[in-house]
Amino acid sequence: MAAAVVAAPEVLRECGCKGIRTCLICERQRGGDPPWQHSPQKTHRFIYYSDTGWAVGAEESDFEGWAFPFPGVTLIEDFVTREEEAEMVQLMDREPWKRSQSGRRKQDYGPKVNFRKQKLKTAGFQGLPSFSREIVRRMGLYPILEGFRPVEQCNLDYCPERGSAIDPHLDDAWLWGERLVSLNLLSPTVLSMSREAPGSLLLCLAPSGFPEALEGVMAPSRSVLCQEVEVAVPLPRRSLLVLTGAARHQWKHAIHRRHVEARRVCATFRELSAEFCPGGRQQELGQELLQISLSFQGRPN
Repeated sequence: MAAAVVAAPEVLRECGCKGIRTCLICERQRGGDPPWQHSPQKTHRFIYYSDTGWAVGAEESDFEGWAFPFPGVTLIEDFVTREEEAEMVQLMDREPWKRSQSGRRKQDYGPKVNFRKQKLKTAGFQGLPSFSREIVRRMGLYPILEGFRPVEQCNLDYCPERGSAIDPHLDDAWLWGERLVSLNLLSPTVLSMSREAPGSLLLCLAPSGFPEALEGVMAPSRSVLCQEVEVAVPLPRRSLLVLTGAARHQWKHAIHRRHVEARRVCATFRELSAEFCPGGRQQELGQELLQISLSFQGRPN
């Protein structure tokens, strides 16, 4: 299929925001100075370099030239072609999008889950969409995704006209497993990662030519409070992101409003936790979820 220009969806007149979360739609409707606050920016910004796995202090910052290893992030560029991207989004747009919080729209392909009570229902879950079959097959060609069998796909639609964003958060670990996988479509963005844990990060003075040159990295000689750090992970268009380890379980991830400059669609795939895998307490339920998911006959819940 030839690549096609994907038009931005019509801006909604209503939003799905609840509680303290807001978007441009409800902010304009309420008018005046909002009593709620957006997430404050962290004091110190570092940039993640996927070719080295290090986070480096931003230019003209207090920590320019300083760096620390940032494991658990894998970025695969050009995971899909322009033609595949256009076809995927076209197929997504044929299905209804539901209003979600903070100016997002969503499509869920997965079981209905109550994370607080740790309960789920398979009723209504028919599997991942048919167009994801090739995407999942291709994932398995990469060592980091060997054996990856997703049981949920969540499509999120971001639009600057709605002020779309998503607050810093950690994905659930009761149902979802070690690897979080996201496919970034239509426009580049930045994934912002932060950690609220006490303590400090040890920094090394990067050698001249960093990030290309790692041989000359010196022993840690400076530190920064962890709570004051934000790591920016650039996500190119059509790239696939995999979060594991500390990046999955300890560092919260977010998409700030200022980093949504054009329509962006993200498809996130999640696998089962050990509790639902062979040998786990709910292995039978896990097997049922996998059979449904990998039938690739689903429509959004």
